[in-house]
Amino acid sequence: MKRNFTCSAVVLLVGGLVASCRGQTSTESPLMPIRNMHRQQRYNPQQESPFFEDQRTMRTPPEGTIAREHFYPDERVTKGTEADGQTYLATIPEEIQRSAGGAQPLVERGRERYNIFCAPCHGQSGHGDGMVWRRSQVTGFVYPKPPSFHEDRVRHVPDGQVFATITNGVRNMPSYASQIPVHDRWAIVAYMRALQISQENTPGVAP
Repeated sequence: MKRNFTCSAVVLLVGGLVASCRGQTSTESPLMPIRNMHRQQRYNPQQESPFFEDQRTMRTPPEGTIAREHFYPDERVTKGTEADGQTYLATIPEEIQRSAGGAQPLVERGRERYNIFCAPCHGQSGHGDGMVWRRSQVTGFVYPKPPSFHEDRVRHVPDGQVFATITNGVRNMPSYASQIPVHDRWAIVAYMRALQISQENTPGVAP
């Protein structure tokens, strides 16, 4: 009798625990070993702080400070378009090449940045077969393959449009404006063109 009572009590306890979990949701994962990542000691915008005499946490930038995007006063450089804002620049602005010390240093910088930010999806040779797409084939997750830079359509895209795509993103590709500075975006464009030239006479690749 005692054994049956114990078994019944265990069954009721387990059943109660399971029932109490049904229909309940949580925005947090079951395990939260480092809560400091979620509850950081920081101030929100417009919040007061006794640290400053005027109690404001939102500080005025030091005199002479400019936004990163405004380092180049010419909007052709920061947007990749002509003055009309509609026509893409056909080639990389000359001032970008001058500031890099020439075409070769610009391409080298672009190669470094490309391998960090672009190769995971587009592949190191620009065929759209990066590690992200390759792994999706193994796991069975349907991930659209990025376009190859060696397609005839992409070869004839203006340099300014490539820059704008990196800046604003397109379809599944997010914007990289906050991660890659203006100069480095143009450097990636230069390296992409170098990749296309290197593949022009490769068998199986359309010129």
